[in-house]
Amino acid sequence: MPYTLSVNGKSTSVDVPADMPLLWVLRDVLNLKGTKYGCGVGQCGACTVHLRGRPVRSCQTPISATAGAPITTVEGLSADGSHPVQRAWMEIDVPQCGYCQAGQIMSAAALLAQKPKPTDADIDEAMTGNICRCGTYLRIRQAIHRAADMSRTRTTTSEPARKSGDR
Repeated sequence: MPYTLSVNGKSTSVDVPADMPLLWVLRDVLNLKGTKYGCGVGQCGACTVHLRGRPVRSCQTPISATAGAPITTVEGLSADGSHPVQRAWMEIDVPQCGYCQAGQIMSAAALLAQKPKPTDADIDEAMTGNICRCGTYLRIRQAIHRAADMSRTRTTTSEPARKSGDR
């Protein structure tokens, strides 16, 4: 059955079975390889994407549940890696093997969109279910705090663009 999707701000149509998981549509049909397959049962978080601005496990989300809803993958956070979470991840050097990191980043970005200044408890709650086999949880928490700081700094220091001749 054909479905029209909005993925990373672009509209596209796919002709797939209604019960096909969003993960496989993203990876195999749309060739967006950033979203990873981990466990296949929604427990590890490697496949996390945003659906309607909320983090979901794409391995457990049938394509039929996504019709008309905006979907954001890790590739859609920013084209150049400038999203505060992506920048903080690099600055703090979070990944070891890196396999789970796309899901971690997507969960962290969703958290910061809801709570711009999260506590450690907020972070622990939001990141529950995102498993890192390398155990980089302390760096993940540190990077989320750093991304929150970057976002606040960018918001508070931004000035409107001046026109030529304005003083």
